[in-house]
Amino acid sequence: MSAQQDLRDQRDQLVTNLGRGAAENFQSILDLLLSWEVLTWEDYESINIPVYSQSNSVRTLLDIVSSKGEQACELFVSAFKTVHRGTHETESALPTALSAVQRKESCSAVLTLQKLRPVLVKKIHSYVGNILKELLAKGLFTTFECDEIQLPINTPSQQARHLLNLSRTKDEAVARYLLNYIQHLEENSQQPVRDFIWQSYKNRLRSIISAQSQYLNTYDRTENVSLEDIYIDGVLEVQNAGSDNTQKHSSCILGLTDIFSDYGTSNEEADTVVILGEAGSGKSTLLQQLHRLWATGRAFQNFWLIFPFSCRSLNSIEGPLSLKSLLFEKCCWSGDDQDKIFQWILNNPEKILFTFDGFDEFKFKFTDVEKHCSPTNTTTIQNILFNLIQGNLMKNAKKLVTSRPGAVSPVMKKYIQKEVNLKGFSQEGIELFIRKHYSDVSTADQLINLVKTNSALHALCHVPVFCWIVSKCHKELMPNRTSSLQTMTDVYFLILQHLLLHTVGHCELAGLQSKANTVRHLSKLAFNGLCACCYMFSRRELQEAEVGQEDISAGFLVHSRSFSCKEGTSDQHFEFLHITIQCFFAALHIALNNGFSHSAICVLFKCSSKRTLTGCTSMHRYCFYPSHEQDEGNRTLLLDAERPNLELTATFLAGLLSSRHVGSLSEFYERENILRKHELVKKYLIKGMQKHFRSIPAPLPGEKKSMHAMPEFIWLIKCIYEIQDCSFAKHAVAKLDVEHLKLTYCGIGPAECTALAYVLKHLKIPIGLQLDHNLIGDVGTGQLLPCLGTCHSLYLRNNNISDDGIAKLLERVLQCPDFNKIALFNNNLTDDCMHWFAKLLKQNQHFLALRLGNNHIKERGAEDLAKGLKANNSIQWLGLWGNKIGDRGACAIAEALHNNTSLIWLSLVDNNIGNIGIQGLAMLIEKNTVLEELCLDDNKLEDEDVYCLADAILKNSALKILKLTNNRITTRGIMYLLEKLESNTTIKSVWLRGNQLTDEEQQNFEKTDERLTF
Repeated sequence: MSAQQDLRDQRDQLVTNLGRGAAENFQSILDLLLSWEVLTWEDYESINIPVYSQSNSVRTLLDIVSSKGEQACELFVSAFKTVHRGTHETESALPTALSAVQRKESCSAVLTLQKLRPVLVKKIHSYVGNILKELLAKGLFTTFECDEIQLPINTPSQQARHLLNLSRTKDEAVARYLLNYIQHLEENSQQPVRDFIWQSYKNRLRSIISAQSQYLNTYDRTENVSLEDIYIDGVLEVQNAGSDNTQKHSSCILGLTDIFSDYGTSNEEADTVVILGEAGSGKSTLLQQLHRLWATGRAFQNFWLIFPFSCRSLNSIEGPLSLKSLLFEKCCWSGDDQDKIFQWILNNPEKILFTFDGFDEFKFKFTDVEKHCSPTNTTTIQNILFNLIQGNLMKNAKKLVTSRPGAVSPVMKKYIQKEVNLKGFSQEGIELFIRKHYSDVSTADQLINLVKTNSALHALCHVPVFCWIVSKCHKELMPNRTSSLQTMTDVYFLILQHLLLHTVGHCELAGLQSKANTVRHLSKLAFNGLCACCYMFSRRELQEAEVGQEDISAGFLVHSRSFSCKEGTSDQHFEFLHITIQCFFAALHIALNNGFSHSAICVLFKCSSKRTLTGCTSMHRYCFYPSHEQDEGNRTLLLDAERPNLELTATFLAGLLSSRHVGSLSEFYERENILRKHELVKKYLIKGMQKHFRSIPAPLPGEKKSMHAMPEFIWLIKCIYEIQDCSFAKHAVAKLDVEHLKLTYCGIGPAECTALAYVLKHLKIPIGLQLDHNLIGDVGTGQLLPCLGTCHSLYLRNNNISDDGIAKLLERVLQCPDFNKIALFNNNLTDDCMHWFAKLLKQNQHFLALRLGNNHIKERGAEDLAKGLKANNSIQWLGLWGNKIGDRGACAIAEALHNNTSLIWLSLVDNNIGNIGIQGLAMLIEKNTVLEELCLDDNKLEDEDVYCLADAILKNSALKILKLTNNRITTRGIMYLLEKLESNTTIKSVWLRGNQLTDEEQQNFEKTDERLTF
């Protein structure tokens, strides 16, 4: 195939890849095409129109190159491969060319700038400022021109290109002077990477980060555990930013070293990558591993310097400072060479990585109102961080931020290059994590078996902090006690017992009376910090909460590694082992204190709260309210707390006040008051649920009544589950009157599935449950089994479900006669589970819809599925797009549907179907009398295949829509199709976009028959 034809066939993919990819890659391709004289300057300027999006610029480039013929297309392909392989134009020709210009030989200086453009951009991008000073001093450039080139929004490479572009518009003397200056650089300068001063600073920074990341910041920190010995990769998922009309996979699992890849980029102009994960999902440990890999030279070596920051530590910075002082005073001191090192950093931003851990704990809300572009002028810490994220500071430097999802506002999302979701451990990760904790294989085996036998506990262990608690408390678990652990609160009682008593026994507080004061003091401190958005505590703040050395020695508080003060000083700070531990103790404070009643508990269980924009009041202003005070004071304090932490605290409170823990709390507090708070919690949970029910809109005519729930609804469900009261769960959903419940993009994992099933199994009427784009996995599908009896349909798109998970699910579905629809596209299903779907189709003669697109189904799986289709006469929608069933699979599906009298829609898009498969499908069209829509886009159809389909259409009076987009059909095939369509009035539309026709041919065909769609 010619390069010109190849370019036409791959046009959509090229527009997507280049249009959504890095701007630097696209501009590098233009540099090469200019230097090879494929593009003229007029072409270049028509492509680089400022108001164009990058996708539009790519389309213009492809149009221009295609119009220039075969050789131009070949050179474009060569430039594309050169840039994406990361290879560079050779610099060997540079000295010769520069010498020739100096001797006024050969080509002009202006033309030399063009021919050497790719090399020159890389050569001068670090020296643009110095070059402009020389050109300004010689009167060759104006101040305005220099300022325009050096706008902060321009990356160093962009500044170099603007400099070259402007130089060619001047006279020959300017271009010659510029080339002479570059020759001087070539002869006399050293690359910054070889500079001794810079290398010395890099080594010092490596040493600091290596020491900081050598040992895992374990939750109890009672022993130094090597990060190498214990680290387990979490599951990282990124959403595909491909065009909406593609039917490709919309998510991908990444490795840690892939987080800066182009995949999943939603804003190619942004520099900030965000790793999102719930509390305890392993964000900080993942960042520590990244630092370790860089410091030891094993990965991320494209970054020459990494500057790591904790948002907790940034909260303690009060006075004004500059970016320069932040780097050298708060990260790594530079000695006497600070100015030289900082200038190198400014000149090479693409070689720098900033990491910010725990953005959700930063006490200031993100805003883009106040701009700050100077790296040396002082401002507030929040201004520096927010402008780094926006790219106003250190444009083109990478920034990596970890956060809980709720802290990333819609305003902030505008400046995010891509979001990566950290889902916690996979099933294999749970087992590996436990094994790494125990050198004794038998102990590890026993604990793993205990976890697997308790499905609720197994679901919780996908969150690393829960897995750590279970591993830490193996002695308490060994006496076959796992069956009593059902909720998150149960697990935290376990660690409470373990750290306070270090004894084996039942997981209750009854035996902890001797530690009552420690519990009260730590609970008071946790609550004070929660209200003040404070996570690090000074000695003074510990004293205000009456926390003494005995309380500290219990192990829940540890020295803060986020604070810069040296240990042993009076300014030493402490923090709880984990934010979830702090929220658990805050919930204990609310449960065990008389100062909390209607008003305060109402704040916990409402769906919104007030929060200041400029930060929170210092923690020492909040003090413990004695039991005789009205709870209105505590309500006021809680209004300033961060909502994610309030929700976590409320979840713990619901569990603490449940009947399963009333006896334990009664050892500390009056039983009557506990029961009163228990009733209050249930009252406000019911109110919260009813608020969601009241928001359900009336259905449109012909549509089902549907509720699109938000993440707050899932939180309420989790609180109801923590109470562990079936009658209350039934009461909570008694007024949920819908036919379809949509819970997409809610971060639902295995633990949330447990809670959902516990509550939804009490619904009065069956519903359609839509759980697309969540984190369910195989374990989560197992947790959904109890509620399948109240579901008539289930949607699980993009949930990383494999054959094991679907086998358990379908085994239960077979027992549900009302179940009639399932959608599982974009998962990891293979041929090995298709016999389950065949069994479902054979057994359930009321089944309506099966959508299995974008999985890994091949010929054998299609043949197994066909056995079920042949025995079923109720299915109406069958979607198998994006698999690889091939000709053999297509023939099997087609043959099974010859006599089917129910199927109206069949999608076999992108299945590698050729001539033999089309013959089988043509026979289906001839014999089937009900099929209305057949989708065969993105296969290998040629003109001969269209002949088969066109002949079959003559014998069909049911088919209305035939989709043949993105195949290999030419004018001959369409002419034959038109001839046959003259005798068919049933066909309403034939889709033919993306085949081998010119624009003129497409327009002519559309005029001939308006049913043809291009």
